[in-house]
Amino acid sequence: MTSEIKVDVSREETIRPSSPTPHHLRSSNLSVFDQLTPQVYVPLLLFYPSNNSDHHSPASAAERSKLLKRSLSETLSHFYPFAGTIQSNDVSICCNDHGATFVEARVNCLMSKILEKPDLGIQKQLHPNELEFMAQSGTCHLLLVQANFFECGGVAIGLNISHKIIDAYTLCKFINSWAAIALGSANTDHVVPPVEFGAAASLFPPLDFLNSPQPSIDFVKENCITRRYVFDASKIAALKSKAVSAAVPNPTRVEVVSALIWKCVMEASRSNSDFVRPSVWCQFVNMRKILPQAPAENLSGNLLGYSVAKTEEREVEHDVKSLVSKLRKGLEEFKVKYGNGISREDVFQRCIELSKLVGKVDIDTYCSTSWCRFPFYEADFGWGKPSWMSIPSTVEIKNMISLVDVSDGIGIEVRLTLKDEDMAIIKSNQEMLAYASLNPSVV
Repeated sequence: MTSEIKVDVSREETIRPSSPTPHHLRSSNLSVFDQLTPQVYVPLLLFYPSNNSDHHSPASAAERSKLLKRSLSETLSHFYPFAGTIQSNDVSICCNDHGATFVEARVNCLMSKILEKPDLGIQKQLHPNELEFMAQSGTCHLLLVQANFFECGGVAIGLNISHKIIDAYTLCKFINSWAAIALGSANTDHVVPPVEFGAAASLFPPLDFLNSPQPSIDFVKENCITRRYVFDASKIAALKSKAVSAAVPNPTRVEVVSALIWKCVMEASRSNSDFVRPSVWCQFVNMRKILPQAPAENLSGNLLGYSVAKTEEREVEHDVKSLVSKLRKGLEEFKVKYGNGISREDVFQRCIELSKLVGKVDIDTYCSTSWCRFPFYEADFGWGKPSWMSIPSTVEIKNMISLVDVSDGIGIEVRLTLKDEDMAIIKSNQEMLAYASLNPSVV
């Protein structure tokens, strides 16, 4: 499939904010959460088939590109740090209107060809690669956008944006604000961020490491493979029924899907090992839902913590019900510990602990992030809502699990990255296949 489809870049330019950033906003401080976030870029793909437009004739590629660039420029006036550069001290952004990269590309096929059989290799070509741009120019914007126009009139919008300035919450707010501006929405509360950037830094200021090296989380990159699984609404309902217990009478869909995956990957690891290793599930958590600071839900940037659930060597057998209980217990303990607030020293210590967990060879550590319930599927630029969203990471990190909504808001799509030998066993795991479809068609 990858040899048949070509993605040809036809144009590249820099988009700057429509209004110059005022002098008093020229520097935006990073919080300790931002400071300790790895220097990686977060990808996103949104697919808009031509039949998703309204009942008028679909706009031409040139008209759509013009709309995207004009509205992006206006959006960057509100999200002005996204058009800046991170200072060498790694604790602030110079909001110098450096701009964002905007790429136009032509894809020599119908969009349905990609949606019928999603291919990660092709998806990686549909969003701009920050490493390639850095190699070409020596510098890289914090935000890169690629508008891909298909022969059928469909368009896929690909983004790559520095994790230093966003988490999933902030990215979703940016995407929906951009779409609302493109659509001409009068709802300015939805468009303009309700608080100024840098507010999180005043609550959680960065640490001063002086001349000592700043700690980082070195996720393991081995010979890994990424697979896409989809759990539809009926299968999730069945899993929930299976997972109900006195401890957790109301399991969430994220909990039951996570528990099943955890069970299956533990079994795969055990099959490829001579002994049973302890297993740890780290679930990244949106701190805005936990912190008492008001209005924490309006804080931009990164505000991520993580809860921990563990199994021990002596626990040989597990079922979905018991693992859901462990996941819920880990989350509740996290809420109790940090429900009254978290200090920057706490954030630093959690970062160190996660780094140690990921680096241990005698423990299987799995890291999971959930983008479920973030309204990415509401992003309407004027030709309807997206039929599919994807997060095609360019770096495959061992034991990383990503969960996102499917378009109905009930099902869950999973990106699972494991060592080759573990994935080989997962692919034939009958319990996994009873609840999840391996890379099904989107259309």
